[in-house]
Amino acid sequence: MRIKTAWYPWYIHGEVGGYAVGYQNLTFVTVRGAGHSVPSYQQAWALVLFSSFLNGKLPPSARSLHKLLSPKATMKVTIKYLLLVLSCYFTTFLISCKGNQIGNLNRLIESRKSPHPESWALLNDQEDSHNSPVYVGSQKGMMQSDKINALPGQPEGVDFDQYAGYVTVDPIADRALFYYFVESPQNSSDKPLVLWLNGGPGCSSLGYGAMLELGPFRVNKDGKTLYRNEYAWNKVANVIFLESPAGVGFSYSNDSSDYTKVGDKRTTKDSYVFLINWLERFPQYKRRDFFITGESYAGHYVPQLAYYIFSRNKNTNQTVINLKGIAIGNAWIDDAICMKGMFDYLWTHALNSDETNEGIKKYCNFVSEDSVSKKGDGDDNTIQCGKYLSQGFREMGFIDLYDIYAPQCNLSAIKPGSNGNIMNFDPCSGFHVKSYLNLAKVQAAFHAKATKWSGCSSVGWTDSPMSVLPEIRNLSREIRVWIYSGDTDGRVPVTSSRYAIKTLELPVETAWRPWYSNSEVGGYVVGYKGVVFTTVRGAGHTVPSYQPERALTMITSFLHGKLPPDVSPF
Repeated sequence: MRIKTAWYPWYIHGEVGGYAVGYQNLTFVTVRGAGHSVPSYQQAWALVLFSSFLNGKLPPSARSLHKLLSPKATMKVTIKYLLLVLSCYFTTFLISCKGNQIGNLNRLIESRKSPHPESWALLNDQEDSHNSPVYVGSQKGMMQSDKINALPGQPEGVDFDQYAGYVTVDPIADRALFYYFVESPQNSSDKPLVLWLNGGPGCSSLGYGAMLELGPFRVNKDGKTLYRNEYAWNKVANVIFLESPAGVGFSYSNDSSDYTKVGDKRTTKDSYVFLINWLERFPQYKRRDFFITGESYAGHYVPQLAYYIFSRNKNTNQTVINLKGIAIGNAWIDDAICMKGMFDYLWTHALNSDETNEGIKKYCNFVSEDSVSKKGDGDDNTIQCGKYLSQGFREMGFIDLYDIYAPQCNLSAIKPGSNGNIMNFDPCSGFHVKSYLNLAKVQAAFHAKATKWSGCSSVGWTDSPMSVLPEIRNLSREIRVWIYSGDTDGRVPVTSSRYAIKTLELPVETAWRPWYSNSEVGGYVVGYKGVVFTTVRGAGHTVPSYQPERALTMITSFLHGKLPPDVSPF
């Protein structure tokens, strides 16, 4: 059937209401976020749709918004161009894209062009003697000096200890990483130790992980006070939030070159030195079961740090870290696979047209060294691939790719004096967190240097392998490995995780099934030999932000070494 009007997003009150395509004598329209009985779920959007139908017009478009992403007819597109288009999406939904990130991203992409995905581990072995001692400074008295009396604006009844401060990882460069640590309110001495890492690369685990996701507090809309997260992960573990590498959040170095010469290897080694020194500062945790968790680009950080710990643990002259497992959420773990999974997700979730999907499948190769390249011998294939990729991003309109059904932030709609609700994630939360963490009294309470804090930093990334699947494969033979996915994330979607796990060719030990949280389906889980994959239903990229109760159920199961509960309420 001939197309008269190409696929486009239609809008209501600045939000994408759905997508439309006009054929000869037929119009097809989607309504974003609606179920089977459309007006029941999206009343206002359904009314706009029906009004357009009665008036004989297509739903309203906002074509002017698309000019930013209009393709140049002769543009030659490779993986570099694709990731530059994605650079505004990659960090997180809270941080605006800055021009100086493009150069950093180019260096990141160049560092990924090694044809050998195993090179990260091999180079680490070649460049670093795992028998040589790492820096360990005196930690005497520092635990007590790091203890937080109270955070400004915290609610009454706080029943757990919290600490924050710096751990020096390189005394010559005066490079130090900032941490925030919250102990469990009940029986903290019996609970495991968990390290949480956010990705980016270059984004803050304090601003995101602690203040927006799994920490004990969230920031109210006034940007000055806090409210309690009743589903915080410190209910089941003692949790460290680490801002890494130096240059991110409150972490710093007095050698400015540390901000431009950082990458996966430096981040891993500094995180390890941090842990060794932190365990000297908190010696009661030295023998505690230890787990590493994180999301997004921490799909690199977490398995790399775990691999490094295993290598370093062979040296019995230093602290042996009792690593038991890793869990990574919506994890960027393989360039090619994650790209393919993303575009497949966009089409299967009605964010791209059939024509775009068919063009990408015809012209783009997601298994080559460059991840996106021609399928034939001519340059025309590369040009056509780039055309369809760019078209795919234009077609989905201005939505939050980190949760494809979430509303956009509207700061003008915030009512003075209104407080947050842990079960209804505020899309403007990032602004509230930034305001709070830049208050002088807040920085003093955290024992942080006076800093212009931001959620993500433009650190220069100099090394990043195309894949960390070799590390994940090796770790799955030694420790607990979980990969989880919020199923409404379009940036590193569930399809990418499934495709990545499939390449490991692991036998299934527990067949796919639903799991339950508070008498509802919390997601789905399948157990492979050495790896567990689970989804979290209705969650976006930052899973605990959108589904805090389900996330807590999931991570509790992980820590206990059990699959999420399969008890149906019926």
